[in-house]
Amino acid sequence: MARQGLKICCFTSVVFLAIFTIIIVTLSLTIFKPKQPQITVQPIGLENIVFNHTLSMLVTIDNPNYGSFEYKSTTSYVNYRGSTVAEVPIVHNKIPARAKVNMTTSTNLIIDKLISNPSFGEDVALGCLNFTSTVTLPGKVGVAKIFKLHATVYSTCYILFHIQSKAVDSNCITRLKL
Repeated sequence: MARQGLKICCFTSVVFLAIFTIIIVTLSLTIFKPKQPQITVQPIGLENIVFNHTLSMLVTIDNPNYGSFEYKSTTSYVNYRGSTVAEVPIVHNKIPARAKVNMTTSTNLIIDKLISNPSFGEDVALGCLNFTSTVTLPGKVGVAKIFKLHATVYSTCYILFHIQSKAVDSNCITRLKL
């Protein structure tokens, strides 16, 4: 009798463990699968910009994941045709799960590097300036408030500034690496 009870207990435990494993694997491959965060960069106050003036930016980070992301302070670089024309400080922050966060930051444009670029005159004549912004955000992902995994977000934003209308088009490519 005791032997039959042991067999039933073992069989039930194995079935329960198999079902639990299937559920965990399914959730990790669907719901908890890391998705790429969406980052948009929008300069603020371009109509008032003068040479050697501070440029303010609104950075929006949309985290579609079920885990929060906390990153350390870092620096973003704004490049124009291969030369760095601005360094943008990014302060320590935590992006909650499935949330959108707006951050404002400011930087000083290095106008000398911008104007001394051989392509600057051509781009001004065409009416558009092409900038590239890159940032690496090392941090930790919190999954279900239990696990903390190291992660790094790499982002490259292509920013097109229309001189006449002072309009800005930006397209950001973001990659999450665990």
